[in-house]
Amino acid sequence: MERTNRPANDKATPEEFAAWLKSQLERRGYDLRSRGGGQTRFAHDSGIGQASISRMLRGQGVPETRVLEMLASTLNLPLAEVLVAAGILTRDVLHAIRRPGPRTDPLTPETAAEELGITDPQKIELFVSMTETLRKQRAENGEGHVAEN
Repeated sequence: MERTNRPANDKATPEEFAAWLKSQLERRGYDLRSRGGGQTRFAHDSGIGQASISRMLRGQGVPETRVLEMLASTLNLPLAEVLVAAGILTRDVLHAIRRPGPRTDPLTPETAAEELGITDPQKIELFVSMTETLRKQRAENGEGHVAEN
């Protein structure tokens, strides 16, 4: 959702989300006119209550994340895009999540195992041991030195 009149880190309003959602639904063939049946059809397709869809389209607040997940799935859009459109995330925050800056804390084998989702204590021990073995081999082979200019 592009907004050229605001800073990139400003969150979308419920009214902007309503306009975005209306556009997304109409692009996909949902007739949102009063007797078009588009809201009812989208409610059926998405599993979201018709009253919730009506509130979203009127710009009356932002739905729960669970509802936004259902929207993203039904509209075949990345959840992140829907979260930005709904004002849950800003584009700046999304960019920071997608492209984190360099680490400021050292990455230990234990931290790496945790970040990789390794939770079994024996597997963590194996991972740490393997990492230490590889570090020792690298040091013995002289591969641990950074080139100097």
